[in-house]
Amino acid sequence: MESKVLKPVLAVYVAAFILFLYGPFFVLAILSFQQGPEGGPQFPIIEWSTYWYRHLFGFTPPSRIAPLPVGEALVRSLTLAFMTMVTATVLGVMAAQAFRRRFKGKGLVFYLIVLGMMVPGVLTGLGTSLLANNVIGIERHWWSTAFVAHVVYTFPFAFLVMLAILNRFDNSVEEASWALGVSPVRTFRKVTFPLIFPGVLSAMLFAFTLSFDEFPRTLFASGRDQTLPLAIYGTFSVEIHPNIFAFGVMTTLFSFALLSVYGILMALSVRRAKKTAMQEDIV
Repeated sequence: MESKVLKPVLAVYVAAFILFLYGPFFVLAILSFQQGPEGGPQFPIIEWSTYWYRHLFGFTPPSRIAPLPVGEALVRSLTLAFMTMVTATVLGVMAAQAFRRRFKGKGLVFYLIVLGMMVPGVLTGLGTSLLANNVIGIERHWWSTAFVAHVVYTFPFAFLVMLAILNRFDNSVEEASWALGVSPVRTFRKVTFPLIFPGVLSAMLFAFTLSFDEFPRTLFASGRDQTLPLAIYGTFSVEIHPNIFAFGVMTTLFSFALLSVYGILMALSVRRAKKTAMQEDIV
């Protein structure tokens, strides 16, 4: 009786969750096909057009609505996200490796690392800004202070992902390699890393997407150079035009493309691991 009641409730909950998760994207997609160059957000659509997508790439005649200032901001965001991804993932792998052994103060260090993802972004960004200006005496930039703030935020996510992967890791594989006289560095490069590579991919994806979309920490720590979220906020805080909706659709499709690449790499990694396991069974 309880399962008969519980299943419809769970079905409604899942449907509502999917609706609220993907509903805004479909609304943006619909509103982005309005006729231009005049007019703001309106629904239902009177006349469908790809004007705002052409406007986004500069393929329309000049009008009173200026193109979105996202060119340099997009490059900054991608560069910052890539730098953060590499740094946070390397630190996450190293920290998770260290936590495979017992050491004094292990619990305290764990909570200090995780604290970076719990502190509000506004406080982290403001603290980083004050530390740079008043204590260290350096100027704020997206590639320095904002980069540090992003790493502090994304590093705990990469660490937790790698910690979960390494907690399920079979230590006997490494011990067999050491018994054969292989050095620890070569063992990690040839044995450990290929086995934990799916987790490394997940940590990289977390760090990249979190950094690419980060707003409050970047607002205070980036200085005068704007990243993509700041540029978009500065645009629609004055007046909203459908070119923002078109850009939102493009960035969402970019995220889906990134997930597709992640899925392909993950499938190749799993296939490689299965192939290696089969070869070991044969031997």
